[in-house]
Amino acid sequence: MEIVAIIPARYASTRLPGKPLLSDTGRPLIQHVVEAARRASRLD
Repeated sequence: MEIVAIIPARYASTRLPGKPLLSDTGRPLIQHVVEAARRASRLD
């Protein structure tokens, strides 16, 4: 059975619009989340 992940990322946030694309470390926040999911051993 294939196990996948769904990463919710709302661009139009009310408190911090554009949050998934913010880049304090040189990479967008969403990229950090995607890379962590790719490293997860339980996902295919």
